[in-house]
Amino acid sequence: MTDVEAAASDSMAAGGRAASVMEKLIASADVSKVYAAPITHGDRLLIPAAEVVAAAGFGMGSGTGEVGERSGRARRGGGGGGGGGGKTFARSVAVVVSSPEGVEIRPVIDLTKIALAALTAAGFVWAAWRRAVKPRGLFGN
Repeated sequence: MTDVEAAASDSMAAGGRAASVMEKLIASADVSKVYAAPITHGDRLLIPAAEVVAAAGFGMGSGTGEVGERSGRARRGGGGGGGGGGKTFARSVAVVVSSPEGVEIRPVIDLTKIALAALTAAGFVWAAWRRAVKPRGLFGN
């Protein structure tokens, strides 16, 4: 097997592994993996609703070539590699309540997310204010 054939074989194997990981990632992003079936409570039916996000990235490469001469001999080399990663994220966003009075959607309020957004906004406002009131020299520095 030549260096080029070996590199191509390695790339094919890496591609198969990447496809396997991607299939597992997509399977884990299923709402049924996060929530159970609808819940009956008296005359009410509660249906949890979720936001599910999956993201992935992969890359691979290989190459062969001559590096140059060393001790009077041409050096040849080859190599390949790959990598990837992914993440799935799920969070509850609402509960659908079905009762004899009708259907109602009740949102799930994420106080942590609201607090982090407020702190981030406050940090940006503070930084902009500090920059605006900072004394400047003749040429703006």
